[in-house]
Amino acid sequence: MFSRLVRIERRRFVWRLVVVVSALVMLVSAVTIFVMVRRPFVDDYEIVDPLGGNFFPSAILSLATTDAQIVQPMDGKCLGNAKSGVAIRLTSPKEGAIVRIELDETPFYARSASTFVLPEKGEEYIIYPEILWRYEALRTNQQAEPINVVAQVVVDGKDWGQRNRTFSMRSVNECLIGYVKPLANGKTTFVSTRLFYAAYVNEEHPLIDKVLREALNTRIVKRFQGYQVGTEASVNQQVYALWNVLQKRKFRYSSVSYSSLSSNVVYAQRVRTFEDALGSSQINCVDGSVLFASLLRAINITPVLVQIPGHMFVGYYTDASRKNLTFLETTMIGDIDLDDYFPEEKLDSTMQGKSQGEMSRLTFEKSKEYARRKYASVEKQVKANKQGYLFVEISKGVRRKIQSIGR
Repeated sequence: MFSRLVRIERRRFVWRLVVVVSALVMLVSAVTIFVMVRRPFVDDYEIVDPLGGNFFPSAILSLATTDAQIVQPMDGKCLGNAKSGVAIRLTSPKEGAIVRIELDETPFYARSASTFVLPEKGEEYIIYPEILWRYEALRTNQQAEPINVVAQVVVDGKDWGQRNRTFSMRSVNECLIGYVKPLANGKTTFVSTRLFYAAYVNEEHPLIDKVLREALNTRIVKRFQGYQVGTEASVNQQVYALWNVLQKRKFRYSSVSYSSLSSNVVYAQRVRTFEDALGSSQINCVDGSVLFASLLRAINITPVLVQIPGHMFVGYYTDASRKNLTFLETTMIGDIDLDDYFPEEKLDSTMQGKSQGEMSRLTFEKSKEYARRKYASVEKQVKANKQGYLFVEISKGVRRKIQSIGR
């Protein structure tokens, strides 16, 4: 009986010991994780950003003079201008700590320094320093290249050391169309940034006047008056003059829209700038839409960009009150087979012997018919703003948010 009691007590002791040891292990693990993550006793920080280590020149240029915040700030207590695209994450060692952040010079921005005050002790802050961008370097960057972001942080006069992180500066032709944002609860959400397509609509490019002069030389219209005449026929005739002159320039459809970006965080589409499209006489559906939108804006006709999964086309209002809207399938500007668009009509067999002017007018009208049909099939999804769909007027309101990148 006595030996049995001894065994029972021994087992109880072993269980108590196991519980105590387990609790100690859990405590040590919790403290270790806290120290590693929050680093309360270490003067440490890290360089962070919302776009997976990528800078997009088109996003930086188009927002440089606006107050729009298209890329959302990272979750947490943020200080500074989130449009800088890169931040320092650190924990405040005391209330009212003064932080100075210096960024070394790169080919794309000058050396810069920013100072911030951290209100609360022990709180983690995400601090966006000011960046002195070299806008011309961004505007002329034709392909992605790595850059070293080197930061120096000083807190209350104490040097916290230097950190370095390699980023990718993307091509100016890469349009950021969305990214995956981590949330505080551990989940993620997709943030659409398709509004950046408006950055490639450039109604003030110096080559615009050359194209408009060529269009006037066709004598299709005597002048470009926008909505001043006030008739739908007048507006459509002006738009046709633009269509005709692009066909005379022998534009060709090119489906190239790839981006060298390989990421599960950000998504981008390659877009030719106005200058690139005119110079190469090649367009895909996105290139053609932003090119035509640029010309429409230049003659004071309000264009819209419509994107559906895998495709984009352009629309325009035929009246100043923006009540009547029609659309164009810009891929039909090039040398195309009409049977690919209207297989039931067998139009290609009737094209022999028609003049360039007759062909141009026919493709223009068929382009409107095809695009109107396409829009009618997706109108509900577009108006519901579903993921993958876009409808944006290139209006004064949009221009207050997104400026042209200037190429």
